[in-house]
Amino acid sequence: MVKGIISRKRALEIISRFHDSKVLVVGDIMVDQFIWGKVSRISPEAPVPVVKVTSESLLLGGCANVLNNVFSMGGKVAVSGIVGSDNMGRWLTGKLKEMGIDTAGVIVEHERPTIVKTRVIAHSQQVVRFDREDKSPVARDSLRGIMEYIESTKDDLGAVIISDYNKGVFSEELIRGIREITSQSGIVLCVDPKQSDFSLYRGCDLLTPNHQETERALGVELENSDAITKGGKTLIREFGFKGLLITRGEEGMSLFENNGEITHIPTVAREVFDVTGAGDTVIGVFALCVAAGATFKEASVLANHAAGIAVGKVGTAPVYQDELKRAL
Repeated sequence: MVKGIISRKRALEIISRFHDSKVLVVGDIMVDQFIWGKVSRISPEAPVPVVKVTSESLLLGGCANVLNNVFSMGGKVAVSGIVGSDNMGRWLTGKLKEMGIDTAGVIVEHERPTIVKTRVIAHSQQVVRFDREDKSPVARDSLRGIMEYIESTKDDLGAVIISDYNKGVFSEELIRGIREITSQSGIVLCVDPKQSDFSLYRGCDLLTPNHQETERALGVELENSDAITKGGKTLIREFGFKGLLITRGEEGMSLFENNGEITHIPTVAREVFDVTGAGDTVIGVFALCVAAGATFKEASVLANHAAGIAVGKVGTAPVYQDELKRAL
């Protein structure tokens, strides 16, 4: 725990309310495909390893991995986004239904493939990744469907997550529409940004960029803590966020709030095996905590603990409520 911010008792109190708290995740729905194998030789055709495949697995990826983290924490969760009318899209919707999650907000576009990221893993190391995707803007009918779904679910939401992987779902119009609904309903709007122009997210409640995304938004390198402090203050002031949570890898996290307070939270990760999906864990757990009544500071500390668990796992792996309780 971070001294002075939250006690273990208070943390467990927030966690106990997860099952009554609901989060809607809007964004780029993906499938994470993992091909597992072993390498024992180099190909005679090119200087690349030959991977002998031992197993394959499909996991929820992109904003669906954010959803999976909220679900694994015991929270109520809904999702809205785009899939294709292909086998991977059918697998995704089937998986969500199996979990008991409403798929009414999942829009099918027949001319668009479901986004699939395929990672080849050998001896716990990623050998190569290849992506199947279409990053062109989604159809207007699809955007209308997303907005209608958000409008229909707003009454029992505590938080909405915009999980933006910059794959064509989010436009200024869609984000403005989501912001209007959440602000009128008192719903906290959290954004995991992938686009460099943060003016797109102007007026949203909280952003969770990593170090590199923060640098791109500012157009400068952040070489030390003083530079990060200055940069965080600039972004809060310029774009009207209530909070900015910059994730900094082994340096932990820095939370900037619009009242001028800055909180640096050291990392709790013991071993780092794979950072895949750690940002999804951070925003998923943060939003669920806020929906359960936590302050931004309290939610940041709990999200930091969850991220420390996530990076100790290989692949896109959610963190479970029992694991978080043990970490506290």
